[in-house]
Amino acid sequence: MNERHISKRVILAGGGHAHLAVLHRWAREPARGEDRLLITPQAHALYSGMVPGWMAGIYPAEALRIDLAELAARAGAKLVPAEVTGLDAARQCLTLSTGELLDFDLLSLATGGGIDLAPFAGSTATILPVRPVEGLISGWEAFLAAAPRQPAIPVIGGGAAGVELALAAQARLAGAATVTLVCPRGDFLSGHHLRVRRLARAALNRRGIALLHGLAAGAPGGLVLDDGELLPADLVLLATGSRPPGWLAASGLACSAQGFALVGADLRSVSHPAVFAAGDIVERTDRPLPRSGVHAVKAGPVLAANLAAALHGGTMQSYQPGLRTLYLMSTADRRAIASWGGFALAGRAVWWLKDRIDRGFVRRQGRLG
Repeated sequence: MNERHISKRVILAGGGHAHLAVLHRWAREPARGEDRLLITPQAHALYSGMVPGWMAGIYPAEALRIDLAELAARAGAKLVPAEVTGLDAARQCLTLSTGELLDFDLLSLATGGGIDLAPFAGSTATILPVRPVEGLISGWEAFLAAAPRQPAIPVIGGGAAGVELALAAQARLAGAATVTLVCPRGDFLSGHHLRVRRLARAALNRRGIALLHGLAAGAPGGLVLDDGELLPADLVLLATGSRPPGWLAASGLACSAQGFALVGADLRSVSHPAVFAAGDIVERTDRPLPRSGVHAVKAGPVLAANLAAALHGGTMQSYQPGLRTLYLMSTADRRAIASWGGFALAGRAVWWLKDRIDRGFVRRQGRLG
């Protein structure tokens, strides 16, 4: 008596860093009765850890690119060139930017977050958010091609990304720009030790980058701070916190008040067993974790293992990083700052380590199987 073969559809929605580990596992483990799909609007992913180095002119754009089409092919997954625009969790159905509806048996979300542009709508400057990375790349290239002689470039956001991008912009324009870093008081590298903040301040001071404290909003000619100070701007780089896509809150998944998908340590939705998520769009219910590429990359192998367990049976794993996470911040001069709990170090040796790790990560994406 022949058993009827029933194929299950497994969808990876988004080309986020966490999904790279899933594709690697799929390349090692041929499908066992499931259809594998990768939905992403771009055929290439750009590794965010090397973007500041690219902006500063240290790396060519090719050094950042990861060929998602090739990874998908070798992983036995069909690449669907589209963007997710909706999710009905109860029906287990995705809506795509092409208008297509796709049902799924198992779904993993790593679509990445966005940035709220509304506060800057009144500005006459070019507004360039750091997410999505593809938009940042094209927008920075376009600005460089038509930049005025002495551009004013405020960078909004006091996290590591803001510091790195401010330094990168100043380095790329060889000092022929007025770059300012703006963040609320108390938000400058707030998750890092005082030693790290001091090293970062020293790097900003060496490059003549002022640090202003306040809330910024769009205004004619640039920006206005909440104390009334006007800040001229030709280009505004937004490195503020990530916000989830609007369709997520309407999906029927359990979400935080801010609209992030609530997941446990196993990266599974707390409200739907067929949905997993990782990266900028999630909020953990067991412990707070910063939304960073570091955690997205490290969560990837756990996500891959748990998708396999959900599909074929097995024990779920937990992504539980240590209390201290190593961050390496480029200062755009072939030096970098290391931050690991109370440990802080800056210099060329740290850059060498960061460069080695980053290049190695991108290189490994072409070594599947």
